[in-house]
Amino acid sequence: MQYLQQHSLGFWGLSFFVIILARYVLLAGLAHWWLYRHRPGQPSASSIRGDIRLSVHSAVVFALAAAGGLHLHSLGLTRLYTQPGDHGWWYLGASYLLVLILQDGFFYGCHRLSHHPALFFWMHRGHHRSSQPTPWTSFAFDSPEALVQALFLLLVVMVVPVHPITLVAVFSTMTVWAIVNHLGLDHLPGYFPHHWLGRWVIGPAHHSIHHRRSDRHFGLYFTFWDRLLATEDPLYASKLRPSTS
Repeated sequence: MQYLQQHSLGFWGLSFFVIILARYVLLAGLAHWWLYRHRPGQPSASSIRGDIRLSVHSAVVFALAAAGGLHLHSLGLTRLYTQPGDHGWWYLGASYLLVLILQDGFFYGCHRLSHHPALFFWMHRGHHRSSQPTPWTSFAFDSPEALVQALFLLLVVMVVPVHPITLVAVFSTMTVWAIVNHLGLDHLPGYFPHHWLGRWVIGPAHHSIHHRRSDRHFGLYFTFWDRLLATEDPLYASKLRPSTS
């Protein structure tokens, strides 16, 4: 805690911004290079630029939230802990799953609500500007939507005991999962799986439907809420076959 107080809120905000943006550029860039470099149907440069611009805005929002979280921690207002033995080593995995489940439910509700006509234009339209989602679309949120998602994660560390290792694992999962969800189906190699696993966890085969039919598939990690609340495409299960692209 003493180390955290040695630097200003601005220092931590800038540091987190660089880390978040670099992670996005590295992972999305690698995925784009792998899938799109030698395949037809390239997304337009203007579409990619628009996604990157929104992603920079999202990085600012998440960086400020992370810096704010450190400040709250220095005031003793979070439940972050640094000694794994405080809750047992088993709790590292349990809290990781708990945060993913909470985030998935929260994301489903906010995502579905953001498609309401009264909210869509200023909260979620930017993410759907790209008719052909790519890895660059994974972090392309309008600032109000990014703020809602960042504040949720901030609230979690104020309520749920979480170790920094668990937070890193959650953030890494969120980044990688979002990129995978936005891989273009037409650009995936033939061995990429679209089979029974897609009945339980969300991947590109599931999320691509949302970008074609915005009234379907609102989840982030798991298909549970879409199945329970009848927002899953009724033909989705029958379409789960290995890709032949």
